[in-house]
Amino acid sequence: MREGKIIGFKVPIRLHAELKTRLFYDDMPMTKFIRVYIEEYLNKNPAVLEFVDFIKEKETIQNKKKRNKNFRLIEKGREVEALFNLSGEEIEDIYDVIESEGASNHEVY
Repeated sequence: MREGKIIGFKVPIRLHAELKTRLFYDDMPMTKFIRVYIEEYLNKNPAVLEFVDFIKEKETIQNKKKRNKNFRLIEKGREVEALFNLSGEEIEDIYDVIESEGASNHEVY
């Protein structure tokens, strides 16, 4: 059996029916749709992040100043990744090294 977590949430019956219908016409299983959306969100897919920003604005989840700041930080991160040609795993390794050096020197960051 594959390891994993089950994500569950409640939606109105009508919304569920409409989603199933739309996904049926797109030949897309609901689990694949949700799983891929989550993966693309975590991979910072620009199209998904733009949609998340739309949701934040529509639902007034964050103010515009904070949304713009987050956008600039993401863009800056992409620039740094491109500049140093780093993959996500390499970046995590760098954070691990920094964290272990801080712990061995008893420094607080």
